[in-house]
Amino acid sequence: MGDTTWLNWTQYADHGPNESVLGPVAGRRVLELGSGSGSNLAHLVTLGASGLGVDIAPAREPVARERWGGLPGIEFRTAEATEFLHETDETFDVVLSIFGAVWFVDPDILLPLIRSRMAPGGILAFSHLPPGSQEPQSGRAGVRYDRTPDEWERALTTHGFSDVRVTLIDPPEGRSEGTMLARALAA
Repeated sequence: MGDTTWLNWTQYADHGPNESVLGPVAGRRVLELGSGSGSNLAHLVTLGASGLGVDIAPAREPVARERWGGLPGIEFRTAEATEFLHETDETFDVVLSIFGAVWFVDPDILLPLIRSRMAPGGILAFSHLPPGSQEPQSGRAGVRYDRTPDEWERALTTHGFSDVRVTLIDPPEGRSEGTMLARALAA
């Protein structure tokens, strides 16, 4: 992590774009899928958003609550992303996933669910390592949905998103792995 609440799209602290990828967040409802310790979501809340962080790991919620629970407009839940999206009736203006659920859940299941919970014109943004940057893993916990930028563009468009942009962020000097960043609008 970089500064206390600095949003990190990449795996390197203080590297890559900032929250401007999401457009203005003040007054918007934000959902983070795979919120971890809550730092990225907390940063958006300090900018005027209200935020809900969902993470599948039970140990993450108490850590996030301990660190960020005092911020007005922030909450955390332990849930699997597709189950949460099936059960909630909330609508979100911004959905983000930084090395989170979008990388680990079948996009043909997850993307339509995300789209169904988004306000018209809402923004979906997510990041993860580029395809082929890690050895394949077996078992449910190790499955990653590595897609090329073109494959993500097709998947997002197919599932109701427009103005899709998928870019590769070069790593900082001395590092070998970059980061893929996708952004799309709810059509």
